[in-house]
Formats: sequence, C-alpha cells, structure tokens
Amino acid sequence: MRPVVALVGRPNVGKSTLFNVLTRSRDALVADHPGLTRDRKYGIGRVGDADYLVVDTGGLGLELEALDERMARQTAQAVQEADAVVFLVDAREGLTARDEEIAQRLRESGKPVVLAVNKTDGLDVEQALSEFYRLGIAPVVPIAAAHGRGVHRLVDAVMQVLPEEIRGSAVAEREVGAGEGIRIAFVGRPNVGKSTLINRLLGEERLVTLDRPGTTRDTVEVPFEREGRRYVLIDTAGVRRRARVREAVEKFSVIKSLQAAERADVVVMVLDAREGVTEQDATLLGLVLEMGRAVVLVVNKWDGLTAEQKARVRAGIARRLGFLDFCERIEVSALHGTGVGLILPAVQRADQAARFRIPTPELNRLLEQAVAAHQPPMSRGRRIKLRYAHQVGIRPPTIVVYGTQATRLPAAYRRYLINTIRKTYGLVGSPIRLELRSAENPFAGRRNKLTPRQQRKRQRLMRHVKQRRRR
Repeated sequence: MRPVVALVGRPNVGKSTLFNVLTRSRDALVADHPGLTRDRKYGIGRVGDADYLVVDTGGLGLELEALDERMARQTAQAVQEADAVVFLVDAREGLTARDEEIAQRLRESGKPVVLAVNKTDGLDVEQALSEFYRLGIAPVVPIAAAHGRGVHRLVDAVMQVLPEEIRGSAVAEREVGAGEGIRIAFVGRPNVGKSTLINRLLGEERLVTLDRPGTTRDTVEVPFEREGRRYVLIDTAGVRRRARVREAVEKFSVIKSLQAAERADVVVMVLDAREGVTEQDATLLGLVLEMGRAVVLVVNKWDGLTAEQKARVRAGIARRLGFLDFCERIEVSALHGTGVGLILPAVQRADQAARFRIPTPELNRLLEQAVAAHQPPMSRGRRIKLRYAHQVGIRPPTIVVYGTQATRLPAAYRRYLINTIRKTYGLVGSPIRLELRSAENPFAGRRNKLTPRQQRKRQRLMRHVKQRRRR
C-alpha cells in the first residue's frame, strides 16, 4: 500500500505547482491567485524511485468565512489521512504568524513533517532558511517548485521520515490507469449541485460545497468503489456563457471542465429543476455529444416542486433537449438523497452502450431488414441503394454504410437507421455515429488494354471508316 503525502501551507505558497511537479502532470490549476485550490486533489507521485500518493490541499487562511472554514476542514482531513506532511512556506515573504500557527497544528497532529521552503530561486539560500528554523521542524529543504529544483531532495527527505513499515511498502510498481474503472464527469452550470451530488454518492463531505456559484474552481478526481465496481467521479467547475466569464481563473476552469468531459467515459449532465433548461445547458450538451461521450441527464433540486412545476420542467426538457431522447433522465435531490441511487446503474448502461460492438454479419442483416421495411428516397431521379455496413469504432459506436449515392441520404433516413440499431440492441445513453460512403467504381479512370488481335481488328475498322468517308 503506497504512502500518502499531504501538501499543506498558506494560500499562494506553491502547493499546486509542487503537486504538478511531483505527479508530472498539469492536473492542478495554477495561477497567481490565492485560494484557487479548495478541495483535496489526489495524484500518483512520479518523482523519485518510491511509489506514493500526493494530496494537494486548499490554503489555510484566516477562516473567517464559511468557505475558508470548509476548506480548512478538508485540509485537516487530508492531514489525518496522510502518512507524512510537506509543510510549504514562502521564502520571499518570510516567516509569518500564520506559518507558526499551522506548524503548531501539525505538531499536534503527530504526523511526520518536512518543511519545504519554496521560491528560493535567486535568493541566498542560507539566509532564506535561517528564520524558518524557529519553527522547530526538521528536515528543512529549500526548493523552487516552479523550476523543479530541489524536488528530488524533498522526496528523499519525505521517505526518510516515514515509519519503517510504510517506507518499505513505497517500493512498488507504478499504477496505470487501465483498471481505474468508469470515469464519470459531472458537468453543468454553476451552483446546480454537482459537488453535493458527488458527496451524496460517496457518503462523506469529500468536496467543498456552499450555496454560492463558483465554489468549485478546479477539476477533482475521486476514485470510488461500490458493489465490486470501480469508478472515478470527476467534479468540474460550473460552465457559464462566455460573455459572463471575465476572470482569467474562471476561463481556465471552464477549459479544464471541458477537457475532463472529453476524457470521461460517461458525462452526467446536472440540471437545476428550479431554473429549468437554459440555452447554456443545451449548448454544453451539444459540445459533449460532439465529443462522442455517453450522457446521463440528472435533474437536481426536484424536492419541493409542485406537480405543475414538475410538468413544466419535463415539458421544457422534451422541447429543448429533444436531441437527447436516447439518454436516461433521473430526477433527484442531492441534498436529501432522493433518486441518487439510480445514477450509477444508468451510468453503467450508458458505458456499456458506448462500448457495444455489433458483428458485421448481424449488422448487414439488420441493414437489409431496415431497407426492406422502408426504402430510401429517390435522389435526382435515381434510387439510393445501401449495400453493406460495418462497425469501425466504439465510444461512441461508429458505423460506416456503403452504397450508391449513399452520401445523399437525407438526415431523416439516417435517424431512422440509428433508431433501428438502438432499438434492436437496446442501446441507451450513448450517441451512435453513422458515416455514409458512396461505393466507388473500381474501374473508374482506367482504360482497357487491348490484345494484339483486338488492336488489328480496331485498325481494320478504322481503315474501313476512313474509306467510307472518302467516298
């Protein structure tokens, strides 16, 4: 079992930058903006020879507001789970009263602590470290996380302070993502309840939640197992209309949300029942379908609505999201847990549909039956003929159909073929892509090569034609 290392410190000391260096990724959102990280973010350490788990935490501020208090609870839980703690301080700002308070908390936790003095590039290292010895924490390691300097030495120091039995378990094979399970991205507009919904599925307050838009700024991946099945729940920042996005941090948050959706196996689109379906919801779902991702629609905040309001919401979904008639829709209350248990089974069905493969003989028999039941229309006075088909990919299932003038097939007939396939195999939740290709003439552009006898015969014929013209 790999050891867990938590990164702790004040806001804007470089914890997320160090997290990205240790995991050799760009998973943590980094900007010169305090308080950017709010939830615990986990990653596999890939610097050094040991195998370990890194936890990025939110900065410990004054905790005067509800959000600061909840971030502090997340950090405290990360310290409690950790086998060792890396306490980051800022060499350029020097030792602060807040650093001394955090150091006292870490001593009370009883966890092994390594003091990492960050942003030492361009400074006199000995002079920069001198004031931090007052904290009474050893070892003290100078680093420059933005440039990767001193990080290997920091990892070695962390491994040295670990208990012997945990240190021995740190030498293991690197984990690969093949067996991590179904990746589920929860996307939607701000304040629709994505983080609350994930916390309800996990059964714990794993993510910071607050009745305020923009609480989640970075994507957070949470490995999760239920009934022997593995999942990775991905919380994303709320996506608003481009005209309303003004801060650079929010722009990066939106980009990371869309990237998370593209890397997911299934996207859970969370709608707010009290606000109904907005234009932004439809636009976001259109982007998800262009990515080819399977989708489950979750209508949150369903509790407390009257029968008339519920009917109005359902009518709005049917009218504005008619292109998602193949997706399952689940009405839930993340706050009270109503209907939440239906989400994971729907995700499994959507993932199975996205990975479904149809044998070529079965597909061609189905195409033949569909054409016999309903002939394609005429195009330019000629009948469109569909001859054969085969599947070329999954996630989503992609089928290529060949035929005469196949590319002129109307959109309505394409939907007919897709719905026939979907109904026959019971595929729900995943889009199906249909590519049409006209059968090419294999002899197009080629000239016949005459035999010697045919050439002599052609020459005699040409002489005969010339003689008749002379007469």
